[in-house]
Amino acid sequence: MYGVDGTGDDEPLFRPYAVTGGRSEPRYHLAMETLISSMSIPDDEMALLTPEQEAIMQLCRTFRSVAEISALLRVPLGVARVLVADMSDEGLVRLHQPRLSQGQPDLNMLERVLSGLRRL
Repeated sequence: MYGVDGTGDDEPLFRPYAVTGGRSEPRYHLAMETLISSMSIPDDEMALLTPEQEAIMQLCRTFRSVAEISALLRVPLGVARVLVADMSDEGLVRLHQPRLSQGQPDLNMLERVLSGLRRL
């Protein structure tokens, strides 16, 4: 993982699967287009977060897709899914799952994801 601002050493700060306990899939389905927003937590609780959790909390002050989190943190998508799902279980982030209407994704959501990917 590199700095949220894209700077950092050439070496990752952690081995991606080490922070997930070797898990590459979350406990439940989490689509890559799922939007994530961070919850407000007190400063004393922020101090207890892992560096990965803190980076995700900062990124998700504005809505970010799981795919964006993966790309910005430079971790595999599976690792981002596990981290986000675990953080959701802990009440640190809120998941905004896409609403499917008759099997079709919401066009506005797809446009937001595409816009976010273009900004990368």
